[in-house]
Parts: sequence; C-alpha cells; structure tokens
Amino acid sequence: MISDVGQLVDHLFRHQYGHLVSTLTRIFGFDNLDFVEDVVQETLLKALRHWPYHGIPDNPAGWLYQSARNHALDIIRRNALFRDKAAQIARELEGAGRPAPQTAETSLEDDELAMIFACCHPALPRDTRVALTLKTVGGFGVAEIARAFLTNDATIAQRLVRAKRRLRDEFIVLKVPADHEMPERLESVLDVLYFMFNEGYSAHSGANLVRFDLCEEAIRLVQLLALNPAGDRPVVHALAALMLLQASRLSARQTSDGQLLLLADQDRTLWDRRLIDRGLYHLSQAAQGQELTAYHLEAGIAACHSLAPMYELTDWHQILAYYDQLVQLNPSPVVILNRAVALSMIEGPHSGIRQLHAIQQRVPMKEYFLFHATLADFCRRAGLTQEARDAYQQAVQFAGSDAERRFLLGKLETLE
Repeated sequence: MISDVGQLVDHLFRHQYGHLVSTLTRIFGFDNLDFVEDVVQETLLKALRHWPYHGIPDNPAGWLYQSARNHALDIIRRNALFRDKAAQIARELEGAGRPAPQTAETSLEDDELAMIFACCHPALPRDTRVALTLKTVGGFGVAEIARAFLTNDATIAQRLVRAKRRLRDEFIVLKVPADHEMPERLESVLDVLYFMFNEGYSAHSGANLVRFDLCEEAIRLVQLLALNPAGDRPVVHALAALMLLQASRLSARQTSDGQLLLLADQDRTLWDRRLIDRGLYHLSQAAQGQELTAYHLEAGIAACHSLAPMYELTDWHQILAYYDQLVQLNPSPVVILNRAVALSMIEGPHSGIRQLHAIQQRVPMKEYFLFHATLADFCRRAGLTQEARDAYQQAVQFAGSDAERRFLLGKLETLE
C-alpha cells in the first residue's frame, strides 16, 4: 500500500509540479522562487506522510493544490515580509486555478509556459538556462538533467548552483518577457520542451519506459506556443510535428506486461492516426519559410516511419538523406549514432559497426546505453556473437529504466 501511494504521489507530483510552481510564482513573484519551491516540496512530503495512513483523497491533484495553498497561507500570516500583502495574496491563492491575467506586454496566458520563458533568461548561458528551467519548472532531478545533456550529475549540480548565484549576485530579475523579447528566448524554450518530451518518451529510471504525463504536457505547451503570435514560427511547428509523430507510437512501444518493443516489432494498428494527422499538419506548417532546423529534419525522419505501412517498407534512403543533413547542422555523436542505424539498413551491419567505432571514444558514448545496445545489435546481425554479448552487457550496465534493462537481458538470453 505504502509503495503504491509513493508511486501515485510521484506520478501526480511530477505531473503537477510545473503547474504548482508556476502558479505560486505568479502570485509571490520570481524573487520568492526559493520560497515557492520550499512550499511545493513540503506539499509532496505531506502527501507522503498523510496518504498511506489516511487514504488517497478522491481528487489527489486537487488535494495537492489545496495543501500547497494552505501551507503558503500559513507562512504569509507568520512572515512579516508578506504581512502587508497577506489579504491580497490570500485572494489570489483562492483563485489560483484561473488562467494568469494577460498584460499589455505579453500574450502568454499559460502560467507554466510563461514561467519557462522567464527562466530562459538570455543573461545565462544556453545550457545553463535550459538546465535551470528543467529543474525549476519541470521538477527534473539532477540525474535526469544530466542524462538529457549526456553528462554527469556533478557537472549539472555545479551548473545549477552557478546559475542561481549569478542571478543573485548580478541582480538579474526573472520575469515574463514582453512579446518583443520572446524571440531571443525561443530557442532555449524549445530545448526545454524537447528535453521534457524525450524524458517522457524514454524515462530516465523507474519501472515504466514511458511517462505519458510528461509527453502530454510537452505537447500541450508546444501547441499552445504555436498558437501564440510570437511562437507561430516554422521551427515551433517542426517541434510540434516531431512530438506528435513520436507520441503516436507510444501505446505500441511496450507489451501489456511492460516489455519494450522495437519499431520493427510494433503493432502498427495501435499507432494513433489522429496524432499522426496532427503531426503531418504541423510539418506542413513548418515548411512555410526558408528555415531548416534540426527539428525539421527529425520530424521528417519521424514522418517516414509513421507513413510506412510496415517496417520492411520504411524509406531508409530518405531517412539517411535526412541524417546526412542533420549531421551537417549538428555533428553530435548521438546524431552520428542514429545515422549509423539508417546506414546499416541500406549497406548492412558492418557499415554500421565502422561508423560506431569512429565515435566510441567520444566521452558521451562511453556510458550511453544506446550506443552499446546499437553496437550489440549490429554485431548480432553480423554474426559476431561474442562481440554482441560484450556490448549487450555494457548496455545493461548503463540502462536507465527497468524496461530497458529487461529488454537487454532478454537479448543476452537469446544469444546464450
């Protein structure tokens, strides 16, 4: 029972974290962000203490909101800092479920989206502002952020400390930008939404491979941004297309007992045609203009998979062409890894192995489980059984979720 409650609290809290922090920050101000985070964290602890012994409330999400409001009210009544504004704050807390009031400067009506734009302050380095936003608005842990950046926990922890120190020491004020200030933050905002979706699509840890709540929230926010005059741009539509096309396959990525299924093994009748159609619509909107971004190319790759009636009819030549362009824009080891998969489907596994050997000494790859899993699959297809076994064992060592680990161990068993 306690374990089930803990999982429910974790699910709800992660789903509601951004809403809670964003709503309370709107009321208390960005200069009280630490206070807001303390209130939200205390709400989680209270749920963990209360629910196992008093039962799960009928409306768990509503209970979290009400508990956070009550805790905030208790503090402001005792704190001289808020005493003069206590009555006004109390009224705003009671109406916290309503949309944020729109000002003349900004057209952002959604608290969470506004909070993401505020945290992506241009005074901070790009990677730092993205990490800070994932932590503050997304409720991501250090390990999850480190995985998104393919780096270690210590690096991210230091990055977050430096970001908050810089905000404090240089008196940088976090606030919702005016519409004319949004373009300079847009790239980082899209990074945040992209990382948020990816963590939902392939969870960092836990029993489940997919976290539907994160995927749904990322899709909600990117579509909301695409409807905003300041966000109605090809690159935003490209990211929306990518997310929707990827999300269309979520229900087919695991068996009923939680076993991971690769693209070749998925039941394509389970793919959500409604999401595919919406994704293709956004892809057509993304083509309006001269800009070609990594999101355009990744969405094009996702569309190739979505439109193939069966795995054997996948247009790997077109996918490889997209990857060739993507390497020109972003020659990261992850992009080269994914390109090697497409290349192996055209030229065979030995070509894929050669591509991976060229990047195996790159630092992110040494502890990246997908690198070792991909190499293992190439070796298996090439008949190099011992090499495949060694690579699968490496992949198991660095796998994040239980579903990934079970899948890799199953592959090892078939080799045995």
